[in-house]
Amino acid sequence: MPPRQPFPFARLMVIAGAIFVCVSSEFLPTGILPEIAAGVGVGEAQAGLLVSVFAFTVALTTVPLTRLTYRYPRKWLMVATLVIFALTNIVCAIAPDYWILLLGRVLGGLAHGVFWAVTTPYAARLVKPSQVVRATSVTTSGGTLAFILGIPMGAAIGHAVGWRLSFVVMACLIIAFAVLVVLFLPSVEHRVPVVTGEIPLPARKDPTLRVVILVCAIIFITVSGQNVLSTFIAPWLIAIPAVDPGQVASILMLGGIGGGVGLIISGLFGDRDPHRILLMTIAALAVAVAAIALLGPAGWPAIIAYVVWNAVFGIIPPLSQGLMMRDASPRLRDLAAAALTTSFNAAIGLGALIGSFVVAGLGLAWLPWFLVGFALIAFCILAVEMRRLRGSHPAAV
Repeated sequence: MPPRQPFPFARLMVIAGAIFVCVSSEFLPTGILPEIAAGVGVGEAQAGLLVSVFAFTVALTTVPLTRLTYRYPRKWLMVATLVIFALTNIVCAIAPDYWILLLGRVLGGLAHGVFWAVTTPYAARLVKPSQVVRATSVTTSGGTLAFILGIPMGAAIGHAVGWRLSFVVMACLIIAFAVLVVLFLPSVEHRVPVVTGEIPLPARKDPTLRVVILVCAIIFITVSGQNVLSTFIAPWLIAIPAVDPGQVASILMLGGIGGGVGLIISGLFGDRDPHRILLMTIAALAVAVAAIALLGPAGWPAIIAYVVWNAVFGIIPPLSQGLMMRDASPRLRDLAAAALTTSFNAAIGLGALIGSFVVAGLGLAWLPWFLVGFALIAFCILAVEMRRLRGSHPAAV
């Protein structure tokens, strides 16, 4: 037998670092929105489109671009997307007007979608099947840390040296991680050779396509519900639990730390029984958010429930990605990752849109109940699918 391979933690941390700087750059405008709006002469609502346009670009282009780039080596495609993403940040930094800035964000979305479609399958190819969820949790930690540290860091840089230089700093960090990828990550073979006499099936006939569709549906539903509330969490905290506006940033950081705890839980226990743990987590999500809705006017109990909510939700994305990378056939992994990225970004845009209608029509207090509803829908879909698997293939559950 070959010698036991150690868990490639250092290599996975390089990927996590690249994800950290990319996600920090993706949401950089949220922390410096007033400065950007004043700098290019538009209103804050129009400047806010820099985030939503980026997300919808990722959602619309990830799958076709992933198919077009399938034949290219994964390591060097990752490097190429990082370099392109860094250049788009430079475009944003020197943009003379709003429309060039918007163009830079669109180009960044094109590279960002392919980057996500490459990184998750790449991490899965570095470990054995029983370690896929753990590996995915390590790399996903980069995105979680971006929300805890990266976005506040970008805002601090923007306030200190100006919004244009903050884009330059992000570009330099992205290039630094592109160099680390070149130096420390090995090449991997993502194309599965055809065995003699084998006829390769198209993606639509792959028997594991069902699990890809299931995970994408679960992510789309839960993330849509998540963003119904999270998009408006700052005004909700101020209006319902009556949090002082000066304390909102600290409470949001507590929520980010809670998400980090959820990520650790996913990494420690996710490989044991991912289907069942995901089902239990979605149920816990509904309970935690119902507690937020009921305890909202009570003040600090609602804040505690808010932190618990973030910890529970922090389990879902890495667990879902790991489950899909584990169960999808090797030929389908890149397309599966692209589909998941599309689902995630489409859900971000849809959730924010639904939330805006809820706030305008029903008020901030109703936001948590919509997330509870989305979580219950996802729970029912997953429970029905697990029941079907138990009936047809008991060993698969």
